[in-house]
Amino acid sequence: MKKVLIANRGAIAARIIRACKAEQIETVAIYSEADKTLPYVNMADESYEIGQAPVQQSYLKMDTIIDLAKKVGVDAIHPGYGFLSENPSFVRACEKENITFIGPDANVIEQMGDKIKARQLMQQANVPVIPGTDHQITSATDAKNAAKKLGYPVLLKASAGGGGIGMQVVHEDSELEEAFISTGKRAAQFFGNDAVFVEKVITNARHIEVQIAADIHGNVIHLYERDCSIQRRNQKVIEEAPANICDHLRNKLTTYAIRAAKEINYTNVGTIEFLVDDNENVYFLEMNTRLQVEHGITEEITGVDLARLQLLIARGERIPFMQDDVTMNGHAIEARIYAEDSKTFFPSPGKITTYKEPKGEGIRMEATVTDDTEVTPFYDPMISKLIVHGNTREEAIEKLQRALHSYKIEGIKTNIPMLQTISTLAPFLRAKITTDFITNQYIPTLKK
Repeated sequence: MKKVLIANRGAIAARIIRACKAEQIETVAIYSEADKTLPYVNMADESYEIGQAPVQQSYLKMDTIIDLAKKVGVDAIHPGYGFLSENPSFVRACEKENITFIGPDANVIEQMGDKIKARQLMQQANVPVIPGTDHQITSATDAKNAAKKLGYPVLLKASAGGGGIGMQVVHEDSELEEAFISTGKRAAQFFGNDAVFVEKVITNARHIEVQIAADIHGNVIHLYERDCSIQRRNQKVIEEAPANICDHLRNKLTTYAIRAAKEINYTNVGTIEFLVDDNENVYFLEMNTRLQVEHGITEEITGVDLARLQLLIARGERIPFMQDDVTMNGHAIEARIYAEDSKTFFPSPGKITTYKEPKGEGIRMEATVTDDTEVTPFYDPMISKLIVHGNTREEAIEKLQRALHSYKIEGIKTNIPMLQTISTLAPFLRAKITTDFITNQYIPTLKK
């Protein structure tokens, strides 16, 4: 592998460029008209504009990206996360042109992207799934029957959904018919697939995911877990590694994760996500067949460069270490910095007039912006990731609090005030966190 095109933008594009440079691999960046001044564009060996700001006219234009890859002579494409990273059609387009896709094969992405199929595969592998239907629900009557059997509240989910889109909680029969229709329409609109199924809502749950890596030689390992419970509308806000769990639960999670990866003959890096209830019952939630936004905290506690590991695996090499070689060192926390109002959660596009990152030992920044960057409304509002690492969770929290206090972004609103508040709340300090943390703990602080 000598030359890689990064089919993405911003901080993740910069991250992959650094990994490629460490392997002496040439890099090709792509950018939309709106992104031409972002820092990653000048980091690559070559950079090319591929279209206008809207993603449909730039980062989702498969044919344009493939044509450019052929023109400039790359032998691999790294998709990053989001955009085309879990699009099996894009993987097949790469394969057709003999371009290595840095990730799993198209069939695996397709299977795990179909949540109904994924449930079925996990059950075959004896990995527990959330109680629910294992087939498409085709009518509101069927949905009501399933809900009565499972017990309210239930969750209507788009089988092809992702990123928190295509999910709706239903508390009683009277809500179900309208929810069934709207979820199906939303699924068709966003994913081109109106298939919907029903799951039981797991209350007081923690969202814990296991990082895995697998090579083409049959080696599958885990790199421990991350707690991603603090989220808003199913979008993660703060993640930490490792989770505050006992060894017995950790062993259960990692065993299930490796079992899942082996069941589908997975290759490259990926993440198996679980819900864990207050009785420590574990339920498979979904698999992300790509590098995660929060991969950095796993890198901090294990010392493994996951982006670089992706390159090695894609080249057909063996994972260069064994499971017993993977150890945990300290504690890491990631806070996602969003260009949005901390009280209303409305997006806040505009020009950044001042940008000053926190600095210090144990602080790592992954940013998309600098001074004078124009934050546009065309993309995800996440503009940076603040990662801290300490010897203990308490030390990591102290570093997080100090870093958030010294982080200066002016010209637009950000969620830094929200993150500052969360980092001082007693339940967070005690690691008493569940997926409804923001609703039950942060939002009430806005009324005081």
